[in-house]
Amino acid sequence: MTYTERVKLLHQLCQVETRQVTGHSENEARAAFASADVEQAAYYIASFVTFRAIQAADRHPGEELQSDFEMLGVYQCFALMVYAFLFMPLTQEEHQPDYDEAQVAIGSTLFEGIAPELLAEIIESGFHKFKLIAEAEAEHWLEYRENLDKVTISYIVAATDDDSPHAAAEILPLFGQLLSQLCEAFSAI
Repeated sequence: MTYTERVKLLHQLCQVETRQVTGHSENEARAAFASADVEQAAYYIASFVTFRAIQAADRHPGEELQSDFEMLGVYQCFALMVYAFLFMPLTQEEHQPDYDEAQVAIGSTLFEGIAPELLAEIIESGFHKFKLIAEAEAEHWLEYRENLDKVTISYIVAATDDDSPHAAAEILPLFGQLLSQLCEAFSAI
């Protein structure tokens, strides 16, 4: 199975888990898999993982919208980093990431229903944080990026390979831990 096929399969699995795809026949599922856009799949997976991380970290974005708006930018940053690590192996299969589109697609998914001007602020804040972390040379940020990369790839393998030593459900709480670390880092600033 190619990495592209793994991403498409994980996209389908995440949709099933969130009950957005139900009642499809096997032929319909195969057709959806074959026509799935890998870029859209990566946006969806990054958003899905971030939702699960927020839950695992016992965060409350609805409350933070009122009391700690900047934290929403941290969630956007986290999702964009997950997207980047999901997408990195796809570049070896001739796919190129579109970070401008990714920011909007992910932000619109994570913060559905929020006013456009607030969404724009969150996206801008998240991208600023993303760039800071991507360019940081401090050892703790290097280690953080490495850990998030490993957890992201482990999740794809766990979810799409029957021979994986771990189940996808065992990996998801690790995203929550990594999100908590990121939230703590930006709370201290």
